[in-house]
Amino acid sequence: MTVPTPPTPPTPSFDAAQSVPPSVQRAAAWSWRLLLIVAAAAVGVYAIGALKVVIVPIAVAVLITILLTPVVSFFQRKLKMSRALASGVALVGLIILVAALLTVAGASIVRGFGDLGDQAREGVDKVTEWLATGPLGLTTDDLTKWADKLQDLASSSGGSGIVAGALHGAVTVGHVAAGALIAVFCTFFFLLDGRTIWSWVVGLLPRGTREHVHQAARRGLVTLGAYTRTQILVAAVDALGIGIGAAILHVPLALPLAILVFLGSFIPIVGALLTGTIAVLVALVAQGPVVALIMLGVVLLVQQLEGHVLQPFLMGHAVSLHPVAVLLAVAAGSFVAGILGALFAVPIVAVINTVVLYLHGHDKFPQLGTDDHVAVRGRGHPALDLSIAQVAENTAANAASDEELGADPAVGKDASPVAEDGK
Repeated sequence: MTVPTPPTPPTPSFDAAQSVPPSVQRAAAWSWRLLLIVAAAAVGVYAIGALKVVIVPIAVAVLITILLTPVVSFFQRKLKMSRALASGVALVGLIILVAALLTVAGASIVRGFGDLGDQAREGVDKVTEWLATGPLGLTTDDLTKWADKLQDLASSSGGSGIVAGALHGAVTVGHVAAGALIAVFCTFFFLLDGRTIWSWVVGLLPRGTREHVHQAARRGLVTLGAYTRTQILVAAVDALGIGIGAAILHVPLALPLAILVFLGSFIPIVGALLTGTIAVLVALVAQGPVVALIMLGVVLLVQQLEGHVLQPFLMGHAVSLHPVAVLLAVAAGSFVAGILGALFAVPIVAVINTVVLYLHGHDKFPQLGTDDHVAVRGRGHPALDLSIAQVAENTAANAASDEELGADPAVGKDASPVAEDGK
């Protein structure tokens, strides 16, 4: 009698994935996704840097459009202007206002620089005298040697450095002029036909995401508008405070300094402080250390007003960002893209925050609702749409030819047998 051989148990297969702890698997899954996001962001930043001559004017045009849209609506509603006329009048008015401010500031600079130069020379003479008679004990020969070294260092680059600097300046002026034209052109058409342009952009997206993107963009636009208007108010308060303080202390170039502070205040937290430092230096050169200290107190007082009143109550409500987040955004933006990065960092972060929160179910502006829908292109395929269009065109052509020939059947020699039989 044969004893049956027991079956051989299957050899357990070794799966490497099963030996990895679940926590490590989750960390790996997060890691490669985060690396892809960082890589995509790096490519985007590089593309923006390569096309900054075009992208920066478009961003400026969007900000100007947000500011001028209420003005255009007012012209249409109260003055019964057409959309095109209202957009043109609002844009031209803004250009005239900016040109007038620059003209007034330029005239003030021209008038004040002569006296400021004389005062600066007197200040340099006083510093030189202090260096010679003070604790350092530097003689006139020592000072002359240092001045000669600085002069030799400045002239060591030769003519090539001057030519290179001139060429760089010419290129920069060309970029600024081109950017200004692009900004003006885009602003006009954003005001005139912005919704149609946005509809075209949304129509490029997959159909299932269009409505979500449109509603999120509406919230982002409200955030951007609130930030822009609030930042203008904050900049105006900073400029008035420092400008009035400089005028009371008889600091030269008070109006240009106020305009400089106004422009610098568009960089949150640090912009007004840096431009206010320039006012302190001008006061030091023109009026001496006592007036400079008073001017420093004015700048610090304005900064305290901005930091403890305007920023928390106005800017905090507009962008819903913690001051630490604002400061980090400005630092990261300036590190990546210099002054332009510092200028646009906070509004970009604020818009991204609003959009991401909405897409994750948290609506910061529920009062907007979801009744506003953007008209986009209908469903279809390019080849199919072309075929349908050709068939419709042929049908219309045949109908037109039938109308020209008439509805009566043909008779005579040229008539067809069918027509003859019918007759």
